Amino acid sequence: MKKTLWAAALIITFHLSPLTSQAQHDSIAESDPAIVQRIGEWQDLKFGFMMHWGIYAQWGCVESWNLCNESWVSRERLGQDGRPIRGTKDGDYHRYQQAYWNLNRTFNPKHFDPQGLAEAARKGGMKYVVFTTKHHDGFCMFDSKHTDYTSMGNDCPAQTDFTRGVVDAFRKENMWIGLYFSKPDWHCDDYWAHEWATPDRNVNYSIADHPDRWQRYCDFTYNQIHELTHNYGRVDILWLDGGWVRPAWSVNDETRPWLGCSGQVQEIDMHRLASIARDRNPQMIIVDRSVGGKYENYRTPEKQVPDTLLPYPWETCMTMGDSWSYVPGDNYKSTKTLIHMLCDVVAKGGNLLLNVGPDADGNLPAEALQRMEEIGRWLDKNGYAIYGTRPLYPYCDGDRRYTQSKDGKHKYEITLSDNAPYATVRELKGGKR
Repeated sequence: MKKTLWAAALIITFHLSPLTSQAQHDSIAESDPAIVQRIGEWQDLKFGFMMHWGIYAQWGCVESWNLCNESWVSRERLGQDGRPIRGTKDGDYHRYQQAYWNLNRTFNPKHFDPQGLAEAARKGGMKYVVFTTKHHDGFCMFDSKHTDYTSMGNDCPAQTDFTRGVVDAFRKENMWIGLYFSKPDWHCDDYWAHEWATPDRNVNYSIADHPDRWQRYCDFTYNQIHELTHNYGRVDILWLDGGWVRPAWSVNDETRPWLGCSGQVQEIDMHRLASIARDRNPQMIIVDRSVGGKYENYRTPEKQVPDTLLPYPWETCMTMGDSWSYVPGDNYKSTKTLIHMLCDVVAKGGNLLLNVGPDADGNLPAEALQRMEEIGRWLDKNGYAIYGTRPLYPYCDGDRRYTQSKDGKHKYEITLSDNAPYATVRELKGGKR
């Protein structure tokens, strides 16, 4: 893709009115030159490490979603010991929910070693980290003064600020720091209010009828964003999840059915949130996932690799196994599959954010560590065709992928081998295939 198209994707901007269509909203992009430059620097990194980790690791279950009362969710039954029985379905919702909420009382990872995690990621060739500081379940893996439902809370035996450990360790390894944060918080009484049932993932009361309550929730969110972006030094990426908390332009969007039975706009004022976040980090990249517009600085196709180039910055977020969170006996992708995926993503102009969930003690599974080590060894020899590159036409051709240095002086052909060494790289002399 020509450089002019990439530049246009970054600098196009419009004034948003209440009647702005989704298509127009999606075309709005960040225009601040410093942030645009920072996005370009992020595109140079190519390979990142994601960790979904929280109280759910104790059960080896899906993160947060079994709390959600939607028809597609199938939770396991709980045994007499209060733990899920693997292979069962249709457990009692209320019993399951209460037991899940109480997982903070037993969360106490004994082998949490953030420096070991950071070294494993760095040796794996990863250049940035995105860590789940709070998922939809509302449990904070950081020291928040605005809720006791944290890893530093009175009821949690861990008494550890896990975000502090991760940030300090990964920064020591010269990796960019990205913090995942869920805009919806199902544990907060001003989002899922105790007075009413929780029919789906959305706020469970009428915002129009209870504007003060919704404002309290917004203020709670701003306060936690302030903590994360002011108490942990430089933060490079704020990775926001829970795209159903979004502005008014999306309310009639039939392609996004997650408005659910609430059918109401959950406007959280991203301009104010972003202003708070960038107060100490003016070049911070913000990823307001799936919402579009100025505060989705890059897009994040989930568990998908696009078929071709995309006319904007993007990152495939992918699980190394089948699950985002730790699951015993997860089915991990082979090293060959992961290297081929990385090459494919990079040739199409994207980054790859590869997720591994630590277990209840804070350990990465041995299979994941092995794959990270093997990917790192391949990148030690071939990373020059990956890091800091841009797509080279025809990008993909059969089992071959093409990249080039940003100045266009060096052009590379990557052959995705079926056998070791996974993929071979050669420089194209004179730019010829």
